[in-house]
Amino acid sequence: MSATPDTLNYQFNKPFLKTLSIYDWVFAVLVMSGAYYAWNGYASNMDVYEVGILFGTAISMVALGWYWKQSRSLMLSVAAVSVYAVMQYEPAILALKSQGLGGREAIAALSSLEDKEHSKFLFKFFISSTSAVMWMSTLYFLATITYFLNLFVTSEFSGRVATRMTWIATAMGLIGLMVRWRESYLIDVDFGHIPVSNLYEVFILFSIITALIYLFYEMRYKTRALGGFVLLIISAAVAFLLWYQFDKGAHEIQPLVPALQSYWMKIHVPANFIGYGCFAIAAMVGVVFLIRNNAAAGGMAERVLPPTDMLDDIMYKSIALGFAFFTIATILGALWAGEAWGGYWSWDPKETWALIVWLNYAAWLHMRLTKGWRGNAMAWWSVIGLFVTLFAFLGVNMFLSGLHSYGEL
Repeated sequence: MSATPDTLNYQFNKPFLKTLSIYDWVFAVLVMSGAYYAWNGYASNMDVYEVGILFGTAISMVALGWYWKQSRSLMLSVAAVSVYAVMQYEPAILALKSQGLGGREAIAALSSLEDKEHSKFLFKFFISSTSAVMWMSTLYFLATITYFLNLFVTSEFSGRVATRMTWIATAMGLIGLMVRWRESYLIDVDFGHIPVSNLYEVFILFSIITALIYLFYEMRYKTRALGGFVLLIISAAVAFLLWYQFDKGAHEIQPLVPALQSYWMKIHVPANFIGYGCFAIAAMVGVVFLIRNNAAAGGMAERVLPPTDMLDDIMYKSIALGFAFFTIATILGALWAGEAWGGYWSWDPKETWALIVWLNYAAWLHMRLTKGWRGNAMAWWSVIGLFVTLFAFLGVNMFLSGLHSYGEL
């Protein structure tokens, strides 16, 4: 039975709070209770800014869960598994430390099958931070292949599998970061820090954020055709991550350099990587736009790829969202620099290239909004913009030196 215009008008004008279900309110209570528990247990170690970050994050999670219902299951699952890991992990670590092992050695013993006395199968293969990240990496690779398979065979089953693998991979990445956060304190309380401090950790963060933004667009636009292309950039990040781990031993938790021992890191870095994730998605959508816009009439690309007006809309919204967060991150970075180094701007290579990235996307938005530019030129611009962003993100660390030298390879 179809809804009448009066019914539709009533639903549209219904106050937002009245659209929330019991599950929405239970979710909000759980999130805020978790924030209160963290504050009650660790308030003595927090300054006023960190308390603000804690409750601000909790409120943002509630808002996201209310707006994007699918994200609630992700957040609750990550919280449950992470808490379980910590509850099982911490007593074992403390017991091993009481036997004379250091924190790092105790963690290694737990996750080593060669240590028959102390090792635990679950930690070795699932919920230690490195194991969870390996699961994340594997699932992102498999999801990439499955998305492309779905593109060519147009199977609803393979599409659902690809989406679910992406969700699970994202959950495992988040669990890995949460457990790593606690591991840093178990190794040495002075080592403890939020895991967004080096290239290993931020590549995990980049993969997670990019996947989440893509999953939102997949739900919003009801198409999986972009999945393989977006997951390609995530798979590339994961490939670098694995090389960085096995060749450089980057997964080893190290103490923070003095400049990073600040609450600014907790807000500057995530905001920055929301921007990077959005720009990466915009670039891959730009690639799809170029393929679709230049495809032969009646060809496979025309049949399986979304229409160009949808692609243009996703590309624009990704860049607009990324630009907003990157602007916030740049301002926060300047404030952090003022506190850490006594000056808001020093033309450090990282700062200079951040400004170049900002100007690039400001110009892109300006030309679209004021000049009405569309089509291949803007798609190519978004693709080239990714390489500019990639150099600011990684190339500066590889080839240049400056105040941000703690991010070197």
